[in-house]
Amino acid sequence: MEEDHGKSLKCVFIFSIATAFQFFDKFIALNKRKASMSEKELLLRAEIKRLLKEAAALSQPSTFAQAAKLRRTAAAKEKELAKSQESLTMEMKASFGLYERILMISKIVIFAALTLWFWRAPVAAISKELVQPFGWFLSWTATSSFNDNVMIGIVPWLILSNKVGRYFVKKVFKFA
Repeated sequence: MEEDHGKSLKCVFIFSIATAFQFFDKFIALNKRKASMSEKELLLRAEIKRLLKEAAALSQPSTFAQAAKLRRTAAAKEKELAKSQESLTMEMKASFGLYERILMISKIVIFAALTLWFWRAPVAAISKELVQPFGWFLSWTATSSFNDNVMIGIVPWLILSNKVGRYFVKKVFKFA
């Protein structure tokens, strides 16, 4: 009985680590997206949209020169916007790239350590009936079935925890 309690704590511990990495990843992505929306860019986009709308309204032959001038101005503003976005992209890579690399390296190191730690030890046990067609995959790296239960290995549990954690974080940040 005590061993079952330990297994359930192992799976919760591993799931919480995988979900925490997903939270950090989503947090960095949200901050990156917020930083990419500069006020200057938003103003340029609005100005381009306004100029193109005015040019479209001037569709008469007598106002062709005015419409062409507005389109050229909008094209110049689009080039300015592209330069601004390019410089902002370079800044973003410099500032957020380090955080993303640190997160990826720490995720690899932690997952490798967990894999080595729990390589032959089962992380959890599930009834055979619940995982009928996938029991052989879930028990990979763990001991064989015991008392009509499938023992779940660390590698399938990390994969499953990572996918479920990503889904969970996606749903949580959708409401936030």
